[in-house]
Parts: sequence; structure tokens; C-alpha cells
Amino acid sequence: MTTTRTSTVLIRYFAGARAAAGVAEEHVELALSGSVADALAVVLRRRGAELARVLPSCSVLVDGIAVHDHAAVVPDGAELDVLPPFAGG
Repeated sequence: MTTTRTSTVLIRYFAGARAAAGVAEEHVELALSGSVADALAVVLRRRGAELARVLPSCSVLVDGIAVHDHAAVVPDGAELDVLPPFAGG
């Protein structure tokens, strides 16, 4: 019997991403070697078109560090923050 190992990641949404997702945060379960792209694919399936419209312009942080390569592996228990561009200065 083979047991598939998974990891749980907390996705947190801010500002316009929060409005588009309709929730402030949610947990997703990924394969143990799941990537940022995998996590985003899960939430896009859950949250639909409005989040899909906003997500391409968002920055993503994993445990507080900006991630530009969405192929990067997300460690078990990590926090993935979705931040839309902010105006002002």
C-alpha cells in the first residue's frame, strides 16, 4: 500500500485579491513537492473567474519572501500571501 504524502499551505489574500477570492484566507493541500503554481491552480479552481482576473497582476510571497518563479516548491506549513499591486507612495 502506497501512502501519498501531502503538505498543507495557508493562502492569505490581501486588498483586491481578498475581494476577488471572497475569503481572507484558506488552506490548500498539495503533493509534498507542490509548487506555487500548484497552490495557485487549486485556489483558481475554487474561487473562479474574479480571482483569475486579478491573480496575474499579484505578487506572491512564501513565508514573507517574494517568489517570482512559480515552479518553486512550497514547504509544508508555509504561508503563501497573494498581494495585488498597491497604489500610492
